[in-house]
Amino acid sequence: MLLATIAIGLLAGVLGAILGLGGGVVVVPALQFTLPHLGHPISISQAIAISQFSVLAVGLSGAAAYLQQGLVRARTGYLLSPYTILGGTVGSLLGLVLPARAVATVFALLLLYSAFTLVRGLRRVEAERASGPLMLPAMTFAGVMSGLLGIGGGTVQVPVMNLLGGLPIRQAIATSTFIMGLTAVANALIYQAGGLLDARLACAVALGVLVGARAGAGLQKRIPDRALKIFFSLLLVFTAAQLLIKYWGHA
Repeated sequence: MLLATIAIGLLAGVLGAILGLGGGVVVVPALQFTLPHLGHPISISQAIAISQFSVLAVGLSGAAAYLQQGLVRARTGYLLSPYTILGGTVGSLLGLVLPARAVATVFALLLLYSAFTLVRGLRRVEAERASGPLMLPAMTFAGVMSGLLGIGGGTVQVPVMNLLGGLPIRQAIATSTFIMGLTAVANALIYQAGGLLDARLACAVALGVLVGARAGAGLQKRIPDRALKIFFSLLLVFTAAQLLIKYWGHA
């Protein structure tokens, strides 16, 4: 079981750093679908608690690599992180009390919306633009989703910074990775206080993520911008479909 969990972390780290997702978009459904087959059933709230540690690991490992490449807008990250931290705290508290089906449904709808916004912007030329007035409230919402769903906020942060903040896709991904590490600390502490964290599984996921995120940050610079957006969108749609089938398929 621990080897499977490390493998999930490794995949989450690679994809998380490449796409700026934090890894939670992989960790949460992967733990939900894999561990029951290994004799260890896990609730979505427990998976989200573990995912907060994967988000933190991606933030630390991936951001370090992106800083070396000069892709992180550190000033933008520091200015936006208080809004995501505030939202993350609110979302984490909600995650302790909301029913699993409701959380999974919100997660799936968020993923589908993020995929739509990215596909819609495929033809736009990747050039820096002035940020829009909805930037700050959108980043606060990203923080709420981070805490509620254990996804690092990247599924919202990357489209927000790319579409509303005017950052090219690579810099949006790198800056999102930088911000998510700051946001995940408070989220993880809240889930631990709520008694939902399995420390052994969290450490196994984090180990895989630390290795995978470093590798993913190196691979990302070799992938064309358009391919990044398409890959990101397909992954979001697939994950959303899996969650909706799991929680609504037998309703």
